[in-house]
Amino acid sequence: MIREVLARVGFIRFLLLAAIPLAAQSPSASGYTGSEVCRTCHPAVWLNFPKNPHFPPLAAAQPAESAGCESCHGPGKAHVEARGGKATIVAFSVLPPEKILDNCLRCHGQKLSRANIRRSQHTQSDVVCTNCHSIHRSPVPKYLLARVQRDLCYTCHANVRAQFNMPVKHRVNEGVMQCSDCHNPHGAFAPTWRMAARPRLVDQGLANEQPCLVCHSDKRGPFVFEHASVRVDGCESCHAPHGSMNARLLKRPVVFTLCLECHNGAPGFGRSGNGVPTQSPSHNMADPRYQNCTTCHVRIHGSNADSRFLR
Repeated sequence: MIREVLARVGFIRFLLLAAIPLAAQSPSASGYTGSEVCRTCHPAVWLNFPKNPHFPPLAAAQPAESAGCESCHGPGKAHVEARGGKATIVAFSVLPPEKILDNCLRCHGQKLSRANIRRSQHTQSDVVCTNCHSIHRSPVPKYLLARVQRDLCYTCHANVRAQFNMPVKHRVNEGVMQCSDCHNPHGAFAPTWRMAARPRLVDQGLANEQPCLVCHSDKRGPFVFEHASVRVDGCESCHAPHGSMNARLLKRPVVFTLCLECHNGAPGFGRSGNGVPTQSPSHNMADPRYQNCTTCHVRIHGSNADSRFLR
């Protein structure tokens, strides 16, 4: 039975070889055979490849070395003559991470979104293109990702997955937004807030500002009276961006304890160096009326009318 199956497979392979034009079967002097030859042994890959974004250059009848299978996998002559084998072709499954990145950047190196990929934290941790992308057969409709984007990120960032299961969160698991709305997995540009200590791979939005302001545009300003913690330290000085047990993604459950982290009168803070002003003696913090600072200081992100953010 096995011999019969093998005989049939060999006959089918013979028919496929016979169907390939003679010009496609004859390798060039440089060792390139053309993508039609690859279809003989890799029909499963070829079956879905016309739907692949990498297919249009192949369909445009460009030279084999700049389009098609051999543009990534190298000349196929030795591979064909050896009847296969990873040692005779550029096999990405055995390439070191830096070689995989070099290969992909031959075509994708000019894209602005990937301009910083060589110095990104992903690259420095040996996370490269094939760890996240499925080049031949992708189960998702965009970007050739190996999985749905959130599940792909959760593979490494399990702590973030736990944060998105908290009571107050950004709705990534529900599909309202996704990780790349705030993060650039290929590498972010130079920091523009938090004194160059911003979170890794956080993208920029609205003229090199925090990505939070893309959705929360009413907090952007500029304001006549700026809240220094918002303008200098950024949203994360008060908020946990992924998820929190507290309302409004705050880092602390009680508002005044969060405000007192800065407004504690400690020396060295503030414009005068005498500390950020504390509440007046009339504000008894044991009184529940004064424990929610934003009840009165309603424009806490910045105000155009009041230096104390009362309105």
